[in-house]
Amino acid sequence: MELYQLKTFVAIAREGSLTRAAERVFTSAPAVSAQLKALEDELGVKLFERTPRGMSLTEAGTGLLEEAERTLASAMRMRSAADQLRGAAQGVVRFGTVVDPVALRLGEVLVKLAERHPQVALQLRQGLSYETLSAVQRGDLDCAYVLSDGERIEGLELHRLGVVDLVVTLPPPVAEAHPDLSLDELTNLPWVGTPPSCILRVHLEKLFAGAGREYRQGRTADGESAIRSMVASGMGAGLMRLDQAEQGERNGELAIWKGWRSHTWLCWVAPAEGRRAVAVDAVRSAVMEAWA
Repeated sequence: MELYQLKTFVAIAREGSLTRAAERVFTSAPAVSAQLKALEDELGVKLFERTPRGMSLTEAGTGLLEEAERTLASAMRMRSAADQLRGAAQGVVRFGTVVDPVALRLGEVLVKLAERHPQVALQLRQGLSYETLSAVQRGDLDCAYVLSDGERIEGLELHRLGVVDLVVTLPPPVAEAHPDLSLDELTNLPWVGTPPSCILRVHLEKLFAGAGREYRQGRTADGESAIRSMVASGMGAGLMRLDQAEQGERNGELAIWKGWRSHTWLCWVAPAEGRRAVAVDAVRSAVMEAWA
């Protein structure tokens, strides 16, 4: 059997669809189907059942999935060991960043990387923290900047780089009409929220819990730039990073409510050591030095 067949097997198991698995391994659905059939013929067992919902693992498939993942991880470690013996870090590293990023010091990272590892290139992809983190866990990204409250994440290496303050922002007319707004009054206002898994949503729910209430989702934004725009348009209050809120306040777009502040962390995450390429270790060194 070939490693690409095992990658296809894992991709189908994770995606539950030949089409989505094909996108994940950068090939066509017919090619994925042919690779799966070849692997099943090689192993002598049926790995999947086709259902109306997509591809479902058989009992044999479930039993072999962990072995396939372990084999792929071993192959990655062998490649990394060979790279280390050559003393070379090279290749493209898929680096996730948060949308509308905090000062990520990416310029410093790129300069240090170019000086020490000129054969390593960064491919940057922006997204919400929870989406980016999931992509690292799936193997669709090699490392990422994320906002997170956690100190550790199973299977990943996580480094806290800096504190990120969070504040409540209001449309200017609301702030002017209610200069002494209480927490109870605040939670009665219309709100612009974020998806449930977003770190801003976690802190918004904590704010409401502090007022003895449950946050009920209404208007939803897919990132801080959208929150800023919607608050500025008078659609409701919203949670934002302090640096973004202060910029909006200076521009007269919004006002910061002074009665609450919370914080989260800007973190760098990647697969645990031994499960990643040497090029990712090169990026790690550049990030840690930039944030030292």
